[in-house]
This record gives sequence, C-alpha cells and structure tokens, in this order.
Amino acid sequence: MFEKLNEVEERYTELDALLCEQDVLTDRERYQKLSKERSDIAELVETYRRYRGLKQQIEDNRELLDDPEMAEMARAEIDDAESTIEDLQQKLRVLLLPKDPNDDKNVMLEVRGGTGGEEAALFAADLYRMYSRYAERAGWKLEELSVSSSATGGIKSVIAIIAGDKAYSRLKYESGTHRVQRVPATESQGRIHTSTATVAVLPEAEEVDLKIDAKDLRIDVYRSSGPGGQSVNTTDSAVRITHIPTGVVVSCQDEKSQHKNKAKAMRILRSRILEAEQAKQDAERADARRAQVGTGERSEKIRTYNFPQDRLTDHRIGMTRHNLQGVLDGDFQDVIDAIRTHFQAEALKGQSEA
Repeated sequence: MFEKLNEVEERYTELDALLCEQDVLTDRERYQKLSKERSDIAELVETYRRYRGLKQQIEDNRELLDDPEMAEMARAEIDDAESTIEDLQQKLRVLLLPKDPNDDKNVMLEVRGGTGGEEAALFAADLYRMYSRYAERAGWKLEELSVSSSATGGIKSVIAIIAGDKAYSRLKYESGTHRVQRVPATESQGRIHTSTATVAVLPEAEEVDLKIDAKDLRIDVYRSSGPGGQSVNTTDSAVRITHIPTGVVVSCQDEKSQHKNKAKAMRILRSRILEAEQAKQDAERADARRAQVGTGERSEKIRTYNFPQDRLTDHRIGMTRHNLQGVLDGDFQDVIDAIRTHFQAEALKGQSEA
C-alpha cells in the first residue's frame, strides 16, 4: 500500500510543477485535464501526508519517554496519535480502492409507482420530493425531463436530471424497491397498507461518453395526450425515439415544442444506452443492478418507510432511524453515508480476499 502511496505522491508533486509551466497554462484543454487529475488524488495525498506526519510525531515523542518531566505528556500524545493513525489507515485503504468512473457524473433519476395502485403513485411522489429536497440541501440543480401524474396527485413515473458535485457517487445506492407501510388517505377503515415504488439512479451520459449514429434511430412524432390545454391534442409535439440496435424506447411529451421534447428524449436515451453498454461490459454490475431495482413487488425491497412506527429501515445494512418526516424532507445524509461505508467495506473485503 505504501509503495503505491509514494507513487501517487510523486505524481501529485509532478502535477503541481506542470500546472505552473507556461505551455500548460496556455493550453486550456491540457490544463483542465491535469487539474482534474490533481484534484482526483488530492485527498489521498493530503491524508497520506497527515498519516506520515503523525508517524514522525510518535517517533519524536518516544524519544521523550525517558525524560521524567516530559514522559507523561509524550505518552498522552502517542496514544492520541496512534488512535488517529488507525482511522487514517482505514481511510487510505478506502481512497485507494478503484474509483467508479461515473462518480463525478450527474444523475438521471427515475421514480415509478410499483405495487399498490394509487397509494403507490402517492408514495412515488413522496420519494421524488425527498430526492428533490435532498438535492436542494446539497446545492444541486434538478431538471425535470418527464412526468406522468396519477388521478389523485401522485406520480406514475418521473424522470429528472440532478446536476451537482459527485451526485452519482452519493445517490447510486438509492436504486431499488422502496416499500411504504401506512394508512392511505383513501382508506376509510384506518387499515395499514403496504405499497412500493422503484427508484433507478443512472449516471447521465454526455455526448462524449457515447456516440449514437443517426441511422440507428427511429423517430416518431405524435399528438400529446393528457389533460387539456394549449397545444395538447392539436399539434404533433410529442416525440418517441427508438434505438434500433438495443431496442431502447423513450417518449417525451411534456413540452409544447417538438424540438424540446426531442432534446429531452435524447438525454434520457443516451443515459439508458450508456447504462446498457456498461452492464454488458460488466456482467456482475448488471446482476447487482437487476437485483437492486427488481420488479416493484412488495417482497423485493431495499428500504422500508414505516409510518405507524415513524421508522426507516435499510435492509441491506440493517440500519434503522426515526423521524420519517425529516427523511422525506431530504434529511437523510446519515443513511447515505452509512450505505456508502458499507459498500466500501465490502469492496475492501473483496480486495483482501483476492
């Protein structure tokens, strides 16, 4: 591990020097590339330097243990430093794990009502609001691409882009079936119902990530459907795009402009195709994602929101916390941190076994 850390630190020092050179400063593309490389390893190098500084501090204090006047203070400082060093060693192991190339990307969020009819659609709306509020707390930008509402004000399905710093790295473990247990507003007998909604979190694909040949696309236009209003059912503004090689189909009719609907549909299509391509290249990842998202059946779940007990439970890590209203207001960073820590530990375990 330390041989690798020394190599990374040498590269970090080299990047510092390169970024000060005139030919790099005048080459915008190269400067941005080198700056990103430096940024990607900065936390690792800073952690390693702190670790190394504490090791030296321990050695210096050990030399004072024979001094009667300094021994007690030296021993206390050694104990504090050794405790911190253990934490830094664990952090270094995590930072050295292979990085998910999608971690820095924006997120394509899809929320759909699952089992439970109108109550499932209402729950999907609650989840969408939860992620919207979380994005707001994080200072991210949310752009709605497509939404299909239910008769009671719920959401049958919604697709949105969440743009922000390392959005995918923080939200990627949200994919799966979410289950709710509560008394629906439509329930007159006060009985608790169980419903589900599914969440899919995909990295947003940019044009540089994926080249789509125009001849591989079939584009159909048709009249929008839904509640009345200007342009609805009167113009061919809705767009359906089929990617012939993969069979992926995307429709968009939210905008009055055919051009805008096509642009939104292409963004969704690009991310779905990229995800399919990556899944093809990595069968294990595809299996894991299918297992997470599932079909929306009640028996398949990654998380339960139990309203009578004011309790959230993440079944993957056995974590339970209360204050559901706070969670649905976007206050669940502790849950996200716990899940990320769990999967990092699993990755470390797999690395050590290998």
